[in-house]
Amino acid sequence: MIGKIAGLLDYRASDHVLIDVQGVGYVVFCSERTLAALPPPGAPVALFTELVVREDLLQLYGFTTLAEREWHRLLTTVQGVGAKAGLAILGVLGAEGVARAVALGDVTAIRQAPGVGPKLAERVVRELKNRAPTLMAMGAAGARPATGTARAALPADAAEAGIAGEPPVAVPAGGGEEAQAAADALSALLNLGYGQGEAASAVAEAAGAAPEADAAGLIRAALRQLAPKG
Repeated sequence: MIGKIAGLLDYRASDHVLIDVQGVGYVVFCSERTLAALPPPGAPVALFTELVVREDLLQLYGFTTLAEREWHRLLTTVQGVGAKAGLAILGVLGAEGVARAVALGDVTAIRQAPGVGPKLAERVVRELKNRAPTLMAMGAAGARPATGTARAALPADAAEAGIAGEPPVAVPAGGGEEAQAAADALSALLNLGYGQGEAASAVAEAAGAAPEADAAGLIRAALRQLAPKG
């Protein structure tokens, strides 16, 4: 399988690009969001890719981060969501927006994608809600961009110190993998729009109940605590 392509951007169309890799041109289909983020023709470009195989065609789909590619894979496991519908959803919401919509059961947000009706949007939320935390943890850990300009994962002590002038956020005490899992879970909840105080409290309580839980497990537990009661 072709998992990544790096070369020169030859041209950009409305739904795909042509990437020249040492004289071989690869057509890669992308979302509108991804297309807008790419450099001008002639510039170096790299994309994580997914090869979709059908009886009558082979098509490559491109993504700027691993998290985005994994969300596309997950979306296409839902009956009725093909590769292009998955791109449409990611094009409107982005990886973090899809994570937020699925985790919070926001069917209306999923319906914003062209060609996605209410029944399909409900199915996406219903079928992916329990599977989303794993990918949310990936996004919180700072998925490496395909361009190689990596956005480093947030260290556990960085959350305590505060980033870019934001007030400090308490994370569960500890070290090593447990502290990193807690920091990743906290970052994922903040990306969903929860306040720092309520998110940190929920993660701390989840970590206290299950000290060895990974980030995905902490996210699930914290979301259950933060869900409206009654």
